[in-house]
Amino acid sequence: MRQRSLIAITAALSAGALTLTACGSRDSDDKGSDSSGTTITIGVSAPLSGENSTTGLGIQYGAQIAADDANSKKLVDGVTFKIKALDDKAQPANGQQNATALVGDKTVVAAVGPLNSGVAQSMQQVFASANMAQVSPSNTNPELTMGKNWQTDPKRPYKTYFRTATTDALQGGFAAEYAYTDLKKKKVFVVDDKQTYGAGLAKLFNEAFTKLGGKVVATDHVNTGDKDFSSLVTKIKNSGADLLYYGGQYDESALITKQMKDAGVEIPLFGGDGMFATTYIETAGEASEGDLATAIGVPVDTLPAAKSFVETYKSKGYKGDYGAYGAYSYDATMAIINAVKAAVDANDGKVPDDMNALRSTVVDGVQKSDFEGISGKVSFDEFGDTTNKQLTVYQVEKGAWKAVKTGTYDAG
Repeated sequence: MRQRSLIAITAALSAGALTLTACGSRDSDDKGSDSSGTTITIGVSAPLSGENSTTGLGIQYGAQIAADDANSKKLVDGVTFKIKALDDKAQPANGQQNATALVGDKTVVAAVGPLNSGVAQSMQQVFASANMAQVSPSNTNPELTMGKNWQTDPKRPYKTYFRTATTDALQGGFAAEYAYTDLKKKKVFVVDDKQTYGAGLAKLFNEAFTKLGGKVVATDHVNTGDKDFSSLVTKIKNSGADLLYYGGQYDESALITKQMKDAGVEIPLFGGDGMFATTYIETAGEASEGDLATAIGVPVDTLPAAKSFVETYKSKGYKGDYGAYGAYSYDATMAIINAVKAAVDANDGKVPDDMNALRSTVVDGVQKSDFEGISGKVSFDEFGDTTNKQLTVYQVEKGAWKAVKTGTYDAG
């Protein structure tokens, strides 16, 4: 999906080991390492309150479970990993502030997040200036990794940015193909929320659907935070569309589909991973029945490797929804932890004294990632994009999201 300077390390040398102290908000429950060990912090930025918080909390706790697993397994000898989660409220300005705060924390080695592509745009330069790895489990806008001219002249803007989510270049086309070929829809009304993620996804769906032979009867835009969509509903009703495609988040789409159905417009709403959350169904109620959404990867509950993760998430009583990005956040965090391990192994089993050097080494280590994660194979191409291109279409059936098609899409 989707949307939302360098510091010398404080050294306390004890028996050749470097002890770091962590600070910040929403820190891990972990009590830290003993006096002879090292605590290394991994930052998280996501919407932890307000709009999009259902999926944002899934990102926070996905990272937390990864850190806890690494600590319990003593994956990096003498190192305890701590999560520092900051609330960006799905707002770019908050994301930039969070990035600055994480870079300024002398214990933070890398960051996971954010949820929203628009927020990521405000953070990339900050992390790049500090040569600190940023791994998002959910950003899907192609420009983040291949630049504004990604369709004609792709160039990677920041070597520090990675993502475990596949992009809208595939998601938009995958949705269009399903709508045209599987659902047999021929006339679509396309709406977006004018944000980086939503507008980009809607544009790519529009292009792919038209190329397949379908007709986009009209397009329109809404603002995030809007509650009354009566004017939009009237336009949709008069358009003769047999499907509404929406580029944006669940906060608005859930209200749109409810108001649309209340007005007697009985056509499905189809969206991207930004609306793939239990909150969409809870808010829209019966009106959500039959609506659809694409999401990255395959259903996490069907992945054998993710079984323990799902059980832990539920047993801990963590809030939010792990289904959308929890597993991808776990794997993003593990990519960072594995990179730290490689750096320590290469330094005779000791954490490097220079945090700037460690951050830089972790960037290189994340780029070289090659392991089986709980969401599938974790590795990155020359742009920092995941090599895992799986996507799934979900449909609301009897009040729950049900996977109806899983596969890949050839954007060529």
